[in-house]
Amino acid sequence: MDDRNLALELVRVTETAALASAKFMGRGDKNGADGAAVEGMRMAFESVNIRGEIVIGEGELDEAPMLYVGEKVGSGFGPSFDIAVDPLDGTSLIAKGLPNAIAVIAMANQGCMLKAPDTYMEKIIVGPKAKGCIDLTKSVSENLHAVAKALGKPVDAITATLLDRERHQGIVDEIREAGARIKVFNEGDIAAGIAACFENTGVDIMFGMGGAPEGVIAAAAVKILGGDMQGRLCPMSEQEVERCHEMGFSDEDINKVLTLEDLVSGDEIFFAATGVTSGDFLRGVVYTGDNMATTHSVVMRSKSGTIRFVEATHKLDKNEILRKLMKAYGNR
Repeated sequence: MDDRNLALELVRVTETAALASAKFMGRGDKNGADGAAVEGMRMAFESVNIRGEIVIGEGELDEAPMLYVGEKVGSGFGPSFDIAVDPLDGTSLIAKGLPNAIAVIAMANQGCMLKAPDTYMEKIIVGPKAKGCIDLTKSVSENLHAVAKALGKPVDAITATLLDRERHQGIVDEIREAGARIKVFNEGDIAAGIAACFENTGVDIMFGMGGAPEGVIAAAAVKILGGDMQGRLCPMSEQEVERCHEMGFSDEDINKVLTLEDLVSGDEIFFAATGVTSGDFLRGVVYTGDNMATTHSVVMRSKSGTIRFVEATHKLDKNEILRKLMKAYGNR
């Protein structure tokens, strides 16, 4: 399969997950939304001509019935890839009808994607103009001033984004003391991290601690977009430390500052995402009547450097996967 066609096939997979979960917007059923997204994405993968292995997914085999770590996806023909998925990044967002829920896939050649444990990761992300200016070992203020200098802005014109969590109060205090602006988000740090790489979002830098698997997925997009990212694993319990050890991380590895290259490497990286609810850089699913819906997606490929935004119109009753999912989830 031509790599350009493969990129568009991945969009069809994220579109299916988004369409499957979008009916749950505002209904308070995050598990139902997530289940529909997972099942839709898994079914859509069957027609993609790759030999894929899930390296970041819904959990281990005994935790997840599908899209589990180690599961083989794709038709079984074509090139081999490591795949990281989040069929619904922002389950609480869609349950409450809030922005920035997305369906997302990242893909790279085998062995080129960090197999991150399910723990927290400290992260810092910037766009292309500030590449090389960030340092996770330096203070929030030092990073803000370095980014402001790179962007040619005063610090009080810099906007930092981070999860609205009590654990981030120290970072918030430092940002305020430096004089920069703050934009918080409730969930969905993949979308928030990627927003830092697009000038029109008004976000210049992302700070804070979020999921390590989501960090790797975001890193794929950041690398393709030419931005920069650093991360550091932050296990929060002895059990999580042990899990890191089981996955091959030494204590030194756990404390190491991970560069973008550590997170995702190689020159063949794909990233695709479809908006479920409208957010900073993708619009959500819109139902237009007559059993029709529109989706807004982004697909990126590192080898060509191409970034495409795709708006598609779907006749829902013509999609066999969606018909099956609506029958299974429609009455929830």
